[in-house]
Amino acid sequence: MRPLNLEEPILTHSKWYQIAQWPVFMMPFRPFFLLASIWSVIAVSVWAMVLSGDFQWQATLPASLWHAHEMIFAFAGAIAVGFLLTAAQTWTNIPTLSGAKLMALVFIWAATRLLFILYPHFLPLVILGQLAFWLSAIVCLSNMLIGAKSKNNYQFIAVLTALCVFNVLFLLLCAQGNFASARTFSQLAVLGFMLLIGMVGGRVIPFFTARGLTLDHQVRTPRLDKALRVVSVLGMCGFALSQLFNVALNPGYLIVLAASIHLLRSGLWFNPNIRYIPLLWSLHLGYLLAAIGLLLCGLSFFIAIVRFTDALHLITLGGIGLTILAMIARVSLGHTGRALSAGHTMSVAFMLLACGAVIRALLPHFIGPHLAWFSSAVLWAAAFTLFSLSYFNVLTQKRVDGRRG
Repeated sequence: MRPLNLEEPILTHSKWYQIAQWPVFMMPFRPFFLLASIWSVIAVSVWAMVLSGDFQWQATLPASLWHAHEMIFAFAGAIAVGFLLTAAQTWTNIPTLSGAKLMALVFIWAATRLLFILYPHFLPLVILGQLAFWLSAIVCLSNMLIGAKSKNNYQFIAVLTALCVFNVLFLLLCAQGNFASARTFSQLAVLGFMLLIGMVGGRVIPFFTARGLTLDHQVRTPRLDKALRVVSVLGMCGFALSQLFNVALNPGYLIVLAASIHLLRSGLWFNPNIRYIPLLWSLHLGYLLAAIGLLLCGLSFFIAIVRFTDALHLITLGGIGLTILAMIARVSLGHTGRALSAGHTMSVAFMLLACGAVIRALLPHFIGPHLAWFSSAVLWAAAFTLFSLSYFNVLTQKRVDGRRG
């Protein structure tokens, strides 16, 4: 995805009530990148206090499921929506959601967050809030892509729809007290985000690498990209059948195969010079950790010592978390007309998050589960606090070139 190059200049003078002229509501990435990052710090801090005993969780819904929902469906979901609604304008040349309509979508998302943490037993209202958020985003994205007949990007509509379905079923099962099945849908959502990372990563990682290193050409892997989509979907189906319906099949084979394709692509995209550019090495490292985490998830079906939940957290913290942090850091700069330089603060944030992923996934056996969980939560909160502070002005102020976006 390339930075937007809109020709319409922003108005020099505007009234405070003209929401369409507020920089933070000019593009979907602005409010969702910022608020989702801030919320992830709050949600992870609450989880850390639950783990330490400083916060007494009173709801019948297990705190671990609230934590899973807020990090997967709320945080990562908001980032995905902000990214895709922004990218769709580049792909289609059709104006994306902005102004009052964007504010309304952000309000739905934020109000649902407050409702779920203050009144976690009001699950029907949480379901309605999440459903309104997902459906609004899906309709907006579909109108843009279908209106422009951007058939190559219809796949993103399918992925968002699948995440919406997983989210609603997760909450419905929680409302019924079927927590084991609900947890399976949160795990399916993680696999769904792995598919989304694979689809988006296949486009942007080679492109960003070629641009960042001023290479003559970028690495393209169209056959691997197609194979990854097919194998990933089959692996998710196999996982669902085995976990939800007790079908006698082992999804580990397909998960390991999907991970192998991720690893192969990661190797093909690698260039040793990325180590000098934080916005590149962080993106490559995040994708690599995601692939390794997926590989360990697959191997957990064959090797007892490999724990599925620990491997899954290498995907969520190292893969989804670090990839998101690297992506939003780069996209926020590019789409506001700024130089693509992360600086030392973000380099520290990237390293903190990578360390947190390794601690959570690989060290519970050595330092104890609770210490590993608590340490990784603190490192996540520190990393996204650094991003929120460093990028607050970037995301809330006008583009530096004076254009709209």
